[in-house]
Amino acid sequence: MKIRNLDLDVSENDRHRQLGLPPLEQAVTHPGTHPVLRLAVGFVMVTLLAISLYLVSRLFLQNDLAGALQAILETLTGYSFWAAVLVGFAAQAVDGALGMAYGITATTFLLGTGVTPAIATASVHMAEVFTTGFSGVSHVRYGNVNKSLFLKLLVPGIIGALLGVVLVTQIDGAILKPYISAYLLLMGLFILSKAFRRLRRAAHEPRHVAKLAVCGGFVDTVGGGGWGPVVTTTLIGSGHDPRTTIGSVNFAEFFLSLSSAAAFAVLVGPDTWPTIAGLVLGGVFAAPLAAVLTRKLSPRTLLVLVGTLISTLSVYNLTRALLA
Repeated sequence: MKIRNLDLDVSENDRHRQLGLPPLEQAVTHPGTHPVLRLAVGFVMVTLLAISLYLVSRLFLQNDLAGALQAILETLTGYSFWAAVLVGFAAQAVDGALGMAYGITATTFLLGTGVTPAIATASVHMAEVFTTGFSGVSHVRYGNVNKSLFLKLLVPGIIGALLGVVLVTQIDGAILKPYISAYLLLMGLFILSKAFRRLRRAAHEPRHVAKLAVCGGFVDTVGGGGWGPVVTTTLIGSGHDPRTTIGSVNFAEFFLSLSSAAAFAVLVGPDTWPTIAGLVLGGVFAAPLAAVLTRKLSPRTLLVLVGTLISTLSVYNLTRALLA
């Protein structure tokens, strides 16, 4: 399990703070004893166990042993699985080095491989259930969650996410893809812009947290990412404490991802599972690369590289969608 290292006096994290980035990660090797943490850990573990059992039962109850093994073999030899492995690897390397942009990076790459917007954003959010669950529990463990802010974000964020799920699954992917690519292009430019400006703190806190959460949840599910860059950056930039903002937004993201993943599972169907498995597997092997990137490259350099890459791929996807 990992937790964002929120000691902003560390030189590397100080550079992250100046650029408005989440802090770096460090390993957590022992559980906490706080009742809220125990409850959160229990809920996460039960949820992940239930999801795992559901996937296994779906595979083996709908097929005999030979059929199940055949389905696994087809998945392991399929293009979509290995494309998702590469995408998951790249996205997790970016997220591990910058602390953000997993969803945006993964969705941009998936759209580039020919996946529809609904399949891309559904796969990303289902894979994120695992990562956001452990991240949220870790933040509770270290006391980084502001209960008031968390509750203000929770329900509106879920509502926005579910509205986004309905939109992205009910509209023809060919029609929606140019708009999603345009949104990802804007997010790529936003990430790129962070490399050339310092984060400015306002003297007052935002008054419309619920509206911000609805907007963040909506664009996150429609565009495949954006909850962190939109909500965290806005809250910190307008006066909220960075420590509790990062923790609260991350903790709320688990419930957001869980809700949208459940809705996608109902509305999209089982065709996403090879892509989800690939994203998870690729992400597992990306941690060492993220560590190397963090050690070798400065946050500003990474922002330029990631922002340029996302913007370039989005222009390519947008052009291809408009000419199709």
